[in-house]
Amino acid sequence: MARVALVVDDSMLIRHTVCRFLEERGFAVESATNGKEALEILKTVLPDLIITDIQMPKMDGTELITNLKSSTHTADIPIVILQGRATSSDTNAETRAQYVIFKDIEIVAQLDRALVVALGQNIIDS
Repeated sequence: MARVALVVDDSMLIRHTVCRFLEERGFAVESATNGKEALEILKTVLPDLIITDIQMPKMDGTELITNLKSSTHTADIPIVILQGRATSSDTNAETRAQYVIFKDIEIVAQLDRALVVALGQNIIDS
């Protein structure tokens, strides 16, 4: 059975890039444009990994992570954050995620490393 990932980002380009990366590595991928949509998906799907943007409309990534961590069903799902710029002053503001990816740096290389860190195994090119 394929691993399932949930990708949450309001940028269609970022969602497409991350979803394609995960699908190429054997993941079944669900996607949402904000935290509210993600919570709706989580009512029917329990992913192995969640990759979320922090700055989104309706419900941002910080609120989403708070919701995830407060539920026994989702509290242990590894989280990878997608964040705007590596030079941002709030780089370490969110400490509840396993990994942070910066959108202004090569995303695919960071995703490879994030999977190893968040899922605890090397699944690159598997």
